[in-house]
Amino acid sequence: MFDFEERGSDSSFVELIWRNRSQNGGPFTSIAVSHWQLVVTRYEGRTTMTVRGPETKASHALAPAGAEHFGVYFQVGTYIPQLPASRFTDGMVDLPQATGNSFWLGGSAWEYPTYENADLFVDRLVRAGLLVRERAVEAVLQGASPDLSVRSLQRRFLHTTGLTFGAVRQIERARRATLLLRGGTSISDIAFQAGYSDQPHLTRALKRYVGQTPGQLREAEVPLQLSVLSSSHQFAQL
Repeated sequence: MFDFEERGSDSSFVELIWRNRSQNGGPFTSIAVSHWQLVVTRYEGRTTMTVRGPETKASHALAPAGAEHFGVYFQVGTYIPQLPASRFTDGMVDLPQATGNSFWLGGSAWEYPTYENADLFVDRLVRAGLLVRERAVEAVLQGASPDLSVRSLQRRFLHTTGLTFGAVRQIERARRATLLLRGGTSISDIAFQAGYSDQPHLTRALKRYVGQTPGQLREAEVPLQLSVLSSSHQFAQL
């Protein structure tokens, strides 16, 4: 369905940069993801910038034929203070259009970025103070223990990411298991490698976060069309 392309970034704020074009259009499964993103959509002569929050479960979606999308997935712990991910968990918002070539953010008009100049766009956001890091969240993801109470840390984590630490861990684990499954690893080995207690635990997780059971994903004659599932994604070892 999609002509899909992805690349990494030199920016420590960015997880992944991707783009696609839907050829014939049709349904696909939007799988759970712990990262928020900015997405530029070009369709029928109109350009839109959308803030998409993290997704806590798989859902059905429809891609219109001929639509072009380009997106930047940001590192967990990176956020726009005026638009924290907690406001858009399982949701999205289109930013106001300034002109046909720009949108409003932080009281200024910004030209729509492209797949090629996304790194420069992110750097400009950082220098303008519109894209920042929550150091406490980064520390937790790296296995450190910030000098904060458990309650304060939980509050910061949820505000910044839109998810609890446990939810991030479960989503990352399910995405990793799906890639292992598509790579040919046996279901029993996936349960062990991805850290599930047993195969039923794995099955419940993939049903929730990916939309199908391991057996359904493995046995499908035509692979399920999923939203961005990158083989280059650096899974946090949570």
